[in-house]
Order: sequence, then structure tokens, then C-alpha cells
Amino acid sequence: MPDQLAAAAKVRGEQAKYRRVLLKLSGEALMGPREFGLDPETVGRVAREISQANRLGYEVCLVVGGGNIFRGVAGAAQGMQRASADYMGMLATVINALALQNALEQLEVQTRVLSAIPMSTVCEPYIRRRAQRHLEKGRVVIFAAGTGNPFFTTDTAAALRASEMGCQAILKGTKVDGVYTADPKRDPKATRFERLTYMDVLSKDLKVMDASAISLARENRIPVLVFSIQRDGALADVLAGRGTFTTITDED
Repeated sequence: MPDQLAAAAKVRGEQAKYRRVLLKLSGEALMGPREFGLDPETVGRVAREISQANRLGYEVCLVVGGGNIFRGVAGAAQGMQRASADYMGMLATVINALALQNALEQLEVQTRVLSAIPMSTVCEPYIRRRAQRHLEKGRVVIFAAGTGNPFFTTDTAAALRASEMGCQAILKGTKVDGVYTADPKRDPKATRFERLTYMDVLSKDLKVMDASAISLARENRIPVLVFSIQRDGALADVLAGRGTFTTITDED
């Protein structure tokens, strides 16, 4: 895989900056125009983005949220016990992971779903060394069920799995092309940051990832790249250092 990646980069006249990356997707990224649930066309488009990166030789793993089906915090706000609500949210991420797996396999991409909550009938249990071996064999690995514990978000799960897998970057696919001073859909004067430090995100309370996730990424020196997953070819462009995105690192 590294040789394949280097060869692909040479053809494009580029230098491969990353070899192994973790892509963090929110559940909402799979909704498309719907108000909830999964949009097959959107899931297929996201799968094509991942497939393109995989065929270029990148080792790609994913953490996907479940907010399009159930969000634990919202359930707790309605009077449900927080731990129970969070477990329901974790199960929702398994549904999304299986949907992405199906879409990727239709594109003939070898894929494995590893769940932090064991459910051997539908996917593999999360075992760190097994996940690393899948990546080394060129398979796309989808981590489901968050960390397997309540009170932790899938953002934190993404930073945790990226650290465990030795990923060189966390790519957060969102609906906007980076981190802004305000919501660009509501504030036309909002400006995009090209670069931020981890401390900038924490001190400015920028809603990129939760504080636990940012702190874990900072501790393990894993840069976070925030980009729009809604543009065709965006993932491959970010991996090649092209396109529009915000980079969060330890350097100002």
C-alpha cells in the first residue's frame, strides 16, 4: 500500500503527506435532503469518496455518528436516563456503519465493521490488533458504537481510535468547508480559519469537536482537518493537500 500511494502521488506530481487517516462523519452527513434517517444516494456518494481514497493507496478508517437516527443528548433532554440514551445512540452508529459497509462493498471495496459493543451476528468486535491488520491489508475499517461507553461522544471515539491505529491525521467531514468564526449559513460575515491550534479551539469554544476529542488529538499530536464532505472529490483533494479546509495542529 505505501508503494501504491507513493506511485499515485508521483503521477500527480505530489508528495503523499499522509498514509493512514481516520475519517470522522456525523450521522447527519448521511441524511442528504431528508430530515432524519439515511439517504441511499448520499450514502453512495460518500462511499465513492472513500473508495477513491482507498484505491489511491491510503489506509482509511472511519468513525460515524448516529445523530440522523438517535442522539443520546437529545434523549436525555427529554427525560431519558443519559446512559440508556447514549447506548441507544451507539446502536444507531452501528446501523450507519452497516449502511456504509454495504455501499462500499457494492463498489468492490473490502470493508470491515468493528463494534465497541460486541454483536457478532452482524459485525466483528473491536480488537485493536485485528483492526490494524485489516488496515495493513488495504481494507476500509469502520468503527461503530463509539467508545462503547456512555457519556463519550463519537468525536472522542474518533480521536481515541485514531490514536490507537497510529493515524497521521483525523479528517472531519462536515457540511461546510472548514471552521468559521460563526455559522456561515446564518452569518454572511463569518470568515473561515485557514489554521488553528488545539488551544485556539478550546479557548474560543469553537464547536469543531468536543474538548475531550481535541485534548486527545493534541496529546497524541494528530492534526485535525475540517472539510466539506458534500463536494465530489473533496476527500482525495484534502489528502493531497488541495482544496479548502481548516487545519488544527499544535503549530500557530
